[in-house]
Amino acid sequence: MKVFAIGDIHLAGDGDKPMDIFGQRWLNHVDSLTQNWVQLIHKEDIVLIPGDISWAMKINQAKKDLERIENLPGQKICVRGNHDYWWDRPGKLNAAYQTTYFLQNKAYILEDIAICGTRGWTCPNDISFTVEDDKIFKRELIRLQLSLEDAMQHQAREIIVMLHYPPVYNRHDLSPIISLLKEYPVTQVVYGHLHDDLSWNEAIQGFCEGITYHLVSADYLNFLPLLIKVL
Repeated sequence: MKVFAIGDIHLAGDGDKPMDIFGQRWLNHVDSLTQNWVQLIHKEDIVLIPGDISWAMKINQAKKDLERIENLPGQKICVRGNHDYWWDRPGKLNAAYQTTYFLQNKAYILEDIAICGTRGWTCPNDISFTVEDDKIFKRELIRLQLSLEDAMQHQAREIIVMLHYPPVYNRHDLSPIISLLKEYPVTQVVYGHLHDDLSWNEAIQGFCEGITYHLVSADYLNFLPLLIKVL
């Protein structure tokens, strides 16, 4: 069994939202992603999708995109992105799909390994951070802790964390999320949200103080799911 990750796949929902308006790398991106996915991933594999899954605004509009994901190989585990307005109650979503799991406030358990996560939010060290951002960020921090605590209740030896927003914007800075991660046996963190060269260059990546960080925005990966672990 292998664990892959890729986020920000930005499927179109019921509408027609051509992603190449954001650059030529997005031209026919769904076809590229599907081809790469089918070639790489097998039924027994796990794929982490850290948010921005569909442009749909409501759950009925997202149905086509969620069915597309459901029909791809592997067990898919998702957290919400900032554009996933269609996101419904996780219990309701999980009852509707067999190979796609929607993660919120809990952990997904793979024997002694747990997948935890939450959407996250703009980090407090961002220059544009507001009072409203502070409220949302603290709520997301609580959700992440709930997920991590659920993993510990299941006696997880190792935790992989999924975030949509990066845990910190400048790789040289600290953040409450990184401080929280260090309190648990977290070995890897995957995140997306970033879509430009400047952000990519500043993003925290690689091994840092016991944790390996992966930027997995689909355009950054050229729509090729990233292998992060072999079980």
